[in-house]
Amino acid sequence: MRSLKTLTLSLALSATLAAPAFAAQCGNNANGFNAWKAAFAGEAQKAGVGQRGLNALANAKYATATIKADRNQKSFKFTLEKFMQVRGANTIVSQGRKRKARNAGFYNSLEKQYGVPAGVLLAIHGMETGFGGFMGNSRVVSAITTLAYDCRRSDFFKPHAIGALLLVDQGTIDGNTKGAAHGELGHTQFLPGNAKRYGVDGNGDGRVDLYNQTDAMASTANFLRKKGWKPGQGYQQGQPNFKVIKQWNAATVYQQAIAIMGAKIDG
Repeated sequence: MRSLKTLTLSLALSATLAAPAFAAQCGNNANGFNAWKAAFAGEAQKAGVGQRGLNALANAKYATATIKADRNQKSFKFTLEKFMQVRGANTIVSQGRKRKARNAGFYNSLEKQYGVPAGVLLAIHGMETGFGGFMGNSRVVSAITTLAYDCRRSDFFKPHAIGALLLVDQGTIDGNTKGAAHGELGHTQFLPGNAKRYGVDGNGDGRVDLYNQTDAMASTANFLRKKGWKPGQGYQQGQPNFKVIKQWNAATVYQQAIAIMGAKIDG
């Protein structure tokens, strides 16, 4: 049985959809989150979100831990040397080489199809989740809708909130699916909008599952290729593909680390 709070919010969502649409107003604390969700439901429905996605939106909780993490991203202010030390670059390179050797055929097939070498994919996999060792403990829908509501970067995160709700509609995730604090999901931590747009079925089972390593690695390669990766071209600073790594993460120190670790793994 649904709680009275959930029922009340569901009725508010229904009323919003029946009334003229108003832009959802951002906020900087939890106080306006439920009102924002009711307004955002209208935007979501216009974007094609169905009932399952709308239900997930109605049940999303304000993610205090996500806001705290978003305000406290200190590692990207480190020097490159310190950043690589903190992120365990030597371990990532060592494990990346072993993984590449064990699955050479798989990584060769990805490079043949998408043009992205194993080193880059493995560096991202290692950096993001320790090769799948920890993929997050925040509820994806709650985290990403909280960021879409938060005034700090609302416009950036709104399309990813819509993406998450569409993923719920298609059964790829649900309201309880866990990911990183900023709503990223799977082995390589795709933002939901990117997961919806660039996710591919790498293992041929008929569905896209970014918590499946094969799908996640193929999807990461597909993302980079669609963002402009040039097969056979270099990816160090000053080379053609370095700017594509920027599409994965906006922090310069992160981009530099991926390029350095990728070259060591490929070497």
